[in-house]
Amino acid sequence: MKLKSLFTFKRIIYFLFISLIFGVISIFMFDYYVSYKAKNQTYDSVLDIPYNEVGLLLGTAKHLKHGAENPYYSNRISATFELYKNKKIKFILISGDNGHVEYNEPEMMKADLIALGIPAERIFLDYAGFRTLDSVIRAKKVFLLKKMTVISQKFHNERAIYIAKKYDLEMIGFNAKDVSANLGFKVKLREKFARINMLLDLIFGKDPKFLGETIEIK
Repeated sequence: MKLKSLFTFKRIIYFLFISLIFGVISIFMFDYYVSYKAKNQTYDSVLDIPYNEVGLLLGTAKHLKHGAENPYYSNRISATFELYKNKKIKFILISGDNGHVEYNEPEMMKADLIALGIPAERIFLDYAGFRTLDSVIRAKKVFLLKKMTVISQKFHNERAIYIAKKYDLEMIGFNAKDVSANLGFKVKLREKFARINMLLDLIFGKDPKFLGETIEIK
């Protein structure tokens, strides 16, 4: 009886080990696939990227938990300004989290872009961009966009472009400067799981948390 129980236990451990290995391989394979599907659709140089009327700036927190400035944030602001200054976009749609009164990514980003000299009337705000999926779908269904340039770090742009393809949106990405490997390790690791979560959302037809009345950018 004891030998049978031991044999069963070993089979369970073996099954769990194989499942873990398969799961890890699957995560890395899909991560690569998302990047592959966005190949040649993201740009590092402002001189090379084609013109689009609207740039979709994806929001993030301005400060890290310990109070220091978030380099992902500042680099996205700089990238957006470069696109606008070089006449590669005409309007900016900032899509971010405004989950409560004290936290408002779109307004913070708008203020910093205005401080750089971008006119307020060229900036539109999407306060319900809680996730990348929400931002992309709302760009189409609420702001009536058919094509755009997404602005974030490359790994984030790739995910946004993958979502856009599923919703028949023409999207290219302008890659904001990335951060150091040490600082960005956790973010890059989290991105791999975010891509799996995105796949599940697309499979099950996940909708944005909010839609609402349409807004024309002009």
